[in-house]
Amino acid sequence: MPAFTEEIVDVGGVGVHTLKGGSGDPLLLLHGAGGNSGWIRSVDALAEHYTVYYPSHPGYGKSPRPDWLESIPDMAAFYTWYLDTLGLEKVRTIGFSMGGWIAAELVATCTNAVGKLMLVGAAGVKPREGEITDIFIISPAQVLELQFHDASQVPDYDAIYGRELSPEEQLTADLNREMAVRLTWKPYMHDPRLAGGLLKRVNVPTRMVWGRQDRIVPVECGSIYQESIPGSDLVVIENCGHSPQVEKPDEFIKTALEFLS
Repeated sequence: MPAFTEEIVDVGGVGVHTLKGGSGDPLLLLHGAGGNSGWIRSVDALAEHYTVYYPSHPGYGKSPRPDWLESIPDMAAFYTWYLDTLGLEKVRTIGFSMGGWIAAELVATCTNAVGKLMLVGAAGVKPREGEITDIFIISPAQVLELQFHDASQVPDYDAIYGRELSPEEQLTADLNREMAVRLTWKPYMHDPRLAGGLLKRVNVPTRMVWGRQDRIVPVECGSIYQESIPGSDLVVIENCGHSPQVEKPDEFIKTALEFLS
């Protein structure tokens, strides 16, 4: 298993807590609304082929929140500075859920930041039918229940989710949720500008990966991304919910490595 380090990347005075490990070309991972999942099986597999950078967004985990940062476009702008600080450009990037929305904004507005883009169950566009589940009016336990099609098939479910949080971990989870509300509340979990035209500007290889039974961000959103981003494709994983990288890690890793190479 490749070792990883914990680093603080200073971006304009904001210390971004970053997990880094592996070797090879750089790969940026952008986590979802719940926070950084840590060095889980799928991340470790990617690190066998790439140097993985897995930051906690400002306002999440051990990364402080700048007072001015209030929206997903703000976060995308911040990540242009993050990559510039690291001296990286045209980086392979995977965004999960809300992190996919950040990645979509980033690639649509900064032409040199991303070289290949993968969006996994990404928020950011509004489905034509149905809706993105409002994760703020239900409990975290209910969100977790909706996250997977079948929790019994998640290889690391007990290790990741099957224990009580310490008081410190609970406080972090509460602050992460508060930050997610700040970033995504109005309009909820989407930016009309993306499907309205911004995504047409995306000119890098792009793949969407979705669980067929995603009960949080409907698979139709993946189709909208595919229709909006020239030359992109959509891979749908069967019998899988919102987090293929956790629920079906082997299938996720296979399609990710196939695309990223």
